[in-house]
Amino acid sequence: MDRIKEVLQDSFQVPVTEEDGKLIVSYGALARIEASIVDKKLCVDTTPNPNVPDEEILDTNRRFRNFLDNATGYTAKQRVSKAKKDIGK
Repeated sequence: MDRIKEVLQDSFQVPVTEEDGKLIVSYGALARIEASIVDKKLCVDTTPNPNVPDEEILDTNRRFRNFLDNATGYTAKQRVSKAKKDIGK
């Protein structure tokens, strides 16, 4: 979790708080990002903030993708492939 916290801070450049074993961040088009580790897998829940300009949505999306890439070590394509395999089990 320490590494995930560091990646969150680097990706969003905002303070990270902890609640009930989850790391919490709020940034731009995402009112809330909750990250935790469950069964050795990164779980991320997001709550959108729809009242932001398009530029902020694009910036948030770019930062969120970078966070997932750096936190997991997998590209978006690789994450989709792994998720499909997990669903098939």
